[in-house]
Amino acid sequence: MNSEQPSRYASDLAQLGVSAELFSEATDYAAEQARMCSEFDAPSMPGSIFWSRANRYLAEILTDREKHDPPWNWTKRDSILRVVHPSGSHAITAISAHGGVADLDAKVRSKNPKGRAMAHLVENNAKFEALTGQGVFYSSDDIAFGRELDEIPLWFLLYGKNKDGSLAAELSLPVKMDGQFVNEWSKRIPVFTNRPDPGINIDLLDKPEEKTTNVNVALKDPKKTAEDS
Repeated sequence: MNSEQPSRYASDLAQLGVSAELFSEATDYAAEQARMCSEFDAPSMPGSIFWSRANRYLAEILTDREKHDPPWNWTKRDSILRVVHPSGSHAITAISAHGGVADLDAKVRSKNPKGRAMAHLVENNAKFEALTGQGVFYSSDDIAFGRELDEIPLWFLLYGKNKDGSLAAELSLPVKMDGQFVNEWSKRIPVFTNRPDPGINIDLLDKPEEKTTNVNVALKDPKKTAEDS
């Protein structure tokens, strides 16, 4: 797929109330913020900032009443940053991915392992059925989102680097996990394939990268120190 978004994919995104331009702007903003990290930051910071800022941009734009009427909702319950469509029909979260992002002929999975809360949401996507409307009492989620938050289908904005360093993204609906990794999707919508190289590591690191240094620390022998004094 070339860098221009085919109209059929643009239509799919429009049905979900989003656009390729919105996601391009979100990842550009995230990259700009992540590039502010220096060698003195923790190794995981660029990836963490990219993830957080991409989700933040989506939330700031989609919940803005001047840009969207009605505005989207937003939540960070269970540390899953989500924007929720005003109708309560679906939600979106941005996460890093591994594999052929935006390449429908290739497999793609979540870059990092996911916990129990995410597993529940993915399972719900797979067996989702429309609400019957037979409930008598409204929960706080019904009031805020129109239905129970965990029952709202959650789409992933998957982002990752190509081999040449350029950035790719797709909007996909997860339906299955292999262990702690999300790896099956009922629908994948390519967003873009060759945004500029952000110039930093955008992966969320499970463990800080260990780097060896040439600094040697000489430990004094307590006995010898006493003799020298």
